[in-house]
Amino acid sequence: MASDRKTFVFSEVSKHDTVDDCWLIIAGKVYDVTTFMDDHPGGQEPMLAVVCKDATKDFEVLGHSDEAKEMMKKYCIGDVDQSTVPLDHTTNPAIDYSYKAEGRGLGSSGKLLQFLVPFVIVGLAFITKIYTKQTSA
Repeated sequence: MASDRKTFVFSEVSKHDTVDDCWLIIAGKVYDVTTFMDDHPGGQEPMLAVVCKDATKDFEVLGHSDEAKEMMKKYCIGDVDQSTVPLDHTTNPAIDYSYKAEGRGLGSSGKLLQFLVPFVIVGLAFITKIYTKQTSA
């Protein structure tokens, strides 16, 4: 059975490099994320920073959630001819992605822990204060 997916060459994909027309290459697939630019939780900058190259490593560095990976499917418009992609697949060192990766990939229990841990710490500090006050009296 023949695939209905289109195969793009890198030079064609790289022409779509603006907020109003943005295509990304991730894991051999081409994504038209133009309509997602305003909705991306990390803002437009991380996506614009990886146009005109294979963004697979950048995408993986951020540790996207399973939900994000599932959402990507609706933006996939085809595949890229890997033989046309330049060999330079490095991330942009001028962009600090670390702050955007924090908290990514947490399930609902991870989010709950993220919320409860500060309360537990404050509670333990309070108990410690009461205990040390009682032992010193």
